Amino acid sequence: MDRRYVEERIFKGLMFFSTLLIVSSLLLILATVLVKGLPYLSLDMVTKTPQGGYYLGKGGGILNAIVGSLYLAGGATLLAVLFSLPIALFLNVYSRPDAQLVSTCRFAFDVLNGVPSIVFGAFGFTLMIYFGMRASLLGGIIAIALLILPMLIRSMDEVIRLVPRELMEASYALGATRWETAMKVVARQALPGILTAVLIAFGRGIGDAAAVIFTAGFTDSIPDSLLRPVATLPLAIFFQLGVPIPEVQGRAYASALVLTILILIISVAARLLSRRLTRHVVK
Repeated sequence: MDRRYVEERIFKGLMFFSTLLIVSSLLLILATVLVKGLPYLSLDMVTKTPQGGYYLGKGGGILNAIVGSLYLAGGATLLAVLFSLPIALFLNVYSRPDAQLVSTCRFAFDVLNGVPSIVFGAFGFTLMIYFGMRASLLGGIIAIALLILPMLIRSMDEVIRLVPRELMEASYALGATRWETAMKVVARQALPGILTAVLIAFGRGIGDAAAVIFTAGFTDSIPDSLLRPVATLPLAIFFQLGVPIPEVQGRAYASALVLTILILIISVAARLLSRRLTRHVVK
């Protein structure tokens, strides 16, 4: 039998097994959350804030954690985009592709992208102590923004690198400036990919607990100021799972189900929006 044919069959089998393993794990996680959390999910749980003793089995809900997570992830993603998009455009439009600075920056962002989130939380906590801040929504936004910033930069960078150089050269030939080329040609061409990168960053921000455990604090109310503590769904899940009461632990799985549904809704909405934006992309 041909050796190359055997190798191809072996690697094809390994790829199939890996795909089956990942898909099965995902389905198992979703099934566990659904089976254990759905019986405890109710309208009161998603429309009310915790009452006294909620984390000991009494009444109330997790509205504070839902709203807080959206505030936190949305603010952090917006802040990170304001910095990451200009940096990605600078690396690809304003710098030479073979420049040493570009390679160094990409390596640094890759390293930062692999740093555990608890390190960013500790760094954010250090900054808060230095500036005399308390645990608050603003502190959590800064910590999450620092966490997702390297990932956003590298994701946008890779998407922008896929834009044909001929488009940029044609733009320059027509008399456009670098800024006009960056915003009206490169950014528009890469917009679907940029939107996907923002979605991934938002999902990581809304699901992270380590970076906000010291910086965002926790509260049973919905914050009305950037300087007030904020509750998040990951921390609400963590606190409920730590209580040795079956009903409270069931609510933790229900909270995890709510978090999963939120990310699913955002993913579907972003996918539909991305399809509409692809009309600007050169095929």
